[in-house]
Amino acid sequence: MSEKVSNETSDHSMDFAVPAGSGALAESHDLRSILVTSVLNLEKLDIDLYRGTHHWVPRSRRLFGGQIIGQALVAAADSVGENVFAHSLHCYFVRAGDPKVPVLYQVERIRDGRSFSVRSVKAIQHGQPILICQVSFHRDQPSPLQHQFSMPSVPPPEDLLTVEELIQGYLSKPDLAEKAKQGLTKLLADEVPIEIKPVNPPDIQYRRVREPKNLFWVRARGHIGEGDMKLHRCVAAYVSDYSFLGTTLLSFPGQRANFVASLDHAMWFHNIFRADQWMLYETESSWAGGSRGLVQGRLWRRDGVLAASCAQEGVIRVSTVKTDSKL
Repeated sequence: MSEKVSNETSDHSMDFAVPAGSGALAESHDLRSILVTSVLNLEKLDIDLYRGTHHWVPRSRRLFGGQIIGQALVAAADSVGENVFAHSLHCYFVRAGDPKVPVLYQVERIRDGRSFSVRSVKAIQHGQPILICQVSFHRDQPSPLQHQFSMPSVPPPEDLLTVEELIQGYLSKPDLAEKAKQGLTKLLADEVPIEIKPVNPPDIQYRRVREPKNLFWVRARGHIGEGDMKLHRCVAAYVSDYSFLGTTLLSFPGQRANFVASLDHAMWFHNIFRADQWMLYETESSWAGGSRGLVQGRLWRRDGVLAASCAQEGVIRVSTVKTDSKL
C-alpha cells in the first residue's frame, strides 16, 4: 500500500496533491530532466534484477507510488526488444514503501510472442514485496479501427499560472492565517520533478463544492527529447499518480483527507507522445464509498490526441474541517 497524503500541516486541502517544486528543479527546460538522470535511473545488479533509489519523498514520509510504478516499468522495459513498447500495466500496492532504503526490482519473463510480451515485476524492500506489477508490451501494428473521445476545450498552458505562482499569490494575501501560511510554505518548498498548471485552481479555503473532475496541464521538468519512447512512457507512469485520488474530495469541501493510499493502479498507452511537453491531464471520480474512491484519468497531447488512460482505486479516510475564518 502506497501512502501519499497525510495533510498534517494545514486544515485546508488543495485539489492537487502536491505542487511542482522550487529551487534546483525550477531551472531551464534545456537541462536534462532529473526524471531521466536520477528518479527513474536504475542500477542493474544482475539479469532482470535492479536497484532504485528515491529522489522526492512526500510529506507523509512514505514513498511516492508514481516513482515505484515508473521504476518498475523501467525494469520491465529493459527486458524486451527495442521495437516493443508497453501498452498496459496493472499494479497492486501491497505495503507502504520505506524511503530510508533502496527498492529492488525483480523481473520475471512470463511470455514472449510475435506481437505481445508479458513481464511481471516485484518491487521489494526488507525482503517483502511492496508492489506487484504486470506489464504487457506490444509490437505496433497498423489497423483501420481507430477512434477516441474528444479532448476537453481548455485554455492553453501559456495562459495559466503554475502551482508555484498560485501559492505565491495566496501567500501575498495580508489576512492569510498563520496556519495556512505555514502549510503553503511547506508545499512551496517541495521539489517535485514535474510542472503543473491547474485549469480551474481551487480557492484557498476549499469551500466551493465542485464536480469530482479535475483538469491540469503537466510536463516533466527538464529535457528528455524525442528519442526513447520507452522512457517517455515510464515518465508518464510516474506523472499519472499525481493528484489522482484527490479528485474524489472535490465534492466534499468540508472534509479533510487524513489518510490517502493507493490500492491499485492501471494504465494503457495509446499513442506516441513526449512527457517533457505539455499534456492535459483529465481526471474524474465515478464512485466513492466505504472509505475507498475510484478515479479514471486521460492524458491528452496538445494536438488533441489521446496519449494514455489510467485508473486507480485507493483508501480515503477523512475528518470534518473546522473552517478558519481568518484567511
